[in-house]
Amino acid sequence: MHDTAFIALDWGTSSFRLWLIGHDGRVLAERRSAEGMTTAAATGFEAVLEGHLADLGVPATVPALACGMVGARQGWVEAGYVDTPARLTGIAAGAVRVPGIARDVRILPGIARRDPAAPDVIRGEETQILGALAAHGLQAATLCMPGTHSKWGRVAEGCLSAFSTFMTGELFAAVTGHTILAHAVAGAPDDEDMEAFRQAVAAALAAPARIANLLFQVRGGQLLFGRGAAAARETISGSLIGLEIAGGHTADGSELVLIAAGRLARLYGVAFDVAGLPHRVIDADAAVLGGLSLAARSIWPSRT
Repeated sequence: MHDTAFIALDWGTSSFRLWLIGHDGRVLAERRSAEGMTTAAATGFEAVLEGHLADLGVPATVPALACGMVGARQGWVEAGYVDTPARLTGIAAGAVRVPGIARDVRILPGIARRDPAAPDVIRGEETQILGALAAHGLQAATLCMPGTHSKWGRVAEGCLSAFSTFMTGELFAAVTGHTILAHAVAGAPDDEDMEAFRQAVAAALAAPARIANLLFQVRGGQLLFGRGAAAARETISGSLIGLEIAGGHTADGSELVLIAAGRLARLYGVAFDVAGLPHRVIDADAAVLGGLSLAARSIWPSRT
């Protein structure tokens, strides 16, 4: 693997993704694991990274660039924040080098919205946005990046002007795991009830203020009408995603762009269709890798 120009890392709270990037920009190898920040903080960030690189035969002279929660206060090294409005191409200038190790490892900063009325932070998604803008030539757009903590942002002329975080994924986990509705979804089959999902999205969009009541109707539906666990799961999911869309989307005329992959891309795509919102889909993995590559070229121009 001596053709590796740099190592790209998307290191989140619960996930670790690594790509080896060649001098021609191609992906030479990829590794994924559950060794996110929570695990790596206990076992050691350097040990996790170097363990993967030893398996791949990557010498210590090859630098690495990371984004995500690895740069949080409780991560490897705190990388700080760039304030909004943030020019995305300037993120690389804020990269922090990890001290005291042989390999040149840099961590990209997050972005902060220092608005007392709506304080917010993102870490990792800014790199997805950078990659998406560059690859697709976006000039102005409303971006939705679903996940445990979904992010909605507005970009114009290469700047992220504002953004908001919605705890949709974490709320779904809490509701289905730690409330009375845990019984409703127990034993749910893999097959999805997409009609229940669509109905729940529509109901939440129509009356977002009634979300607490809409969720309890899952319980009533099972007790009174024998509705199944899959319908319960998709109703909870659709209710929370509909609530997120009601709060995140603004009718400002800008293009709506969904940056997602896998099941989340599919569910949010269906939800946007229910809401009557035309949208473009950009693969989240491709976006973050593109953003890391652009930043790496800025930091190490001679290697890329």
